[in-house]
Amino acid sequence: MSEHDLTGFDESTFTHDGVTRPILRRGTGPAVIVIAEIPGITPKVLEFARRVAAIGCTAVLPVLFGTPGRAADPATVGLLKTRLYMASSIAKVCVSREFTVLATGKTSPVVSWLRALAADEHERCGGPGVGAVGMCLTGGFALAMATDERLLAPVLSQPSLPLPVTRSRAAVIDISPQDLAAVRARCERDGLEVMGLRFCGDRLVPSDRFAFLRKELGEAFVAVELEDSAANPASALPPHSVLTEHLLDEPGQPTRAALDKVLDLFRTRLLEQPGDPSAAQAPTTPAGP
Repeated sequence: MSEHDLTGFDESTFTHDGVTRPILRRGTGPAVIVIAEIPGITPKVLEFARRVAAIGCTAVLPVLFGTPGRAADPATVGLLKTRLYMASSIAKVCVSREFTVLATGKTSPVVSWLRALAADEHERCGGPGVGAVGMCLTGGFALAMATDERLLAPVLSQPSLPLPVTRSRAAVIDISPQDLAAVRARCERDGLEVMGLRFCGDRLVPSDRFAFLRKELGEAFVAVELEDSAANPASALPPHSVLTEHLLDEPGQPTRAALDKVLDLFRTRLLEQPGDPSAAQAPTTPAGP
């Protein structure tokens, strides 16, 4: 599937409703679907997946666009190559009917495929349920996937759709009213929590979007909002990718604390047994090689 370094990841495919896509998998234990941001599954997305696997979960990465393992950091490959790679991934998304980029009140069709993947991985991996992390363009997918009661830990990292080109689009997220009502009902009935992460100055994830989620989900929406100064200064891109490109992976750093919150959510919802507090007290496990 790729000439890039995917050491430690198993490669396979998943088919649903006539659509087959590659997937990467690492680890054992309950599944967490890691849905990459534009331009694709970069080395830093793989590093996040290693963290998920290190706490005792199975990280499952569907390939929706881009080349798995291909670097996109301008400091590594140069600004021109980064822009060209991003442009090619964005072009694929924009012409695909599977992604809803601008429309409001609509769930992207690819979410049906992702729900089926989550159900299949839950049957394969076991555990009480499944987690999901969407990033950037895919951020809202994790929310829409939560209509399925098997999804117990949805995380929306810098959810960027619909693109906030107007005030009305800035104040919503890419989910249909019916799906949002189903997620809200789960929050009220089952105690589902939805975590969202963003940098405060990120124009792709305006504050009105998180305000909308607070209004719709109430206390079930757990917002992690970071000052732009918390972003990794080594990145050549504006503060955006909380868990990957702009992560400062050092104790005491706000982005590291945000990462730990995400991993703790997976521990609490997917790994702990009732009456067993040991997992909550366990420290963050460093990623393996």
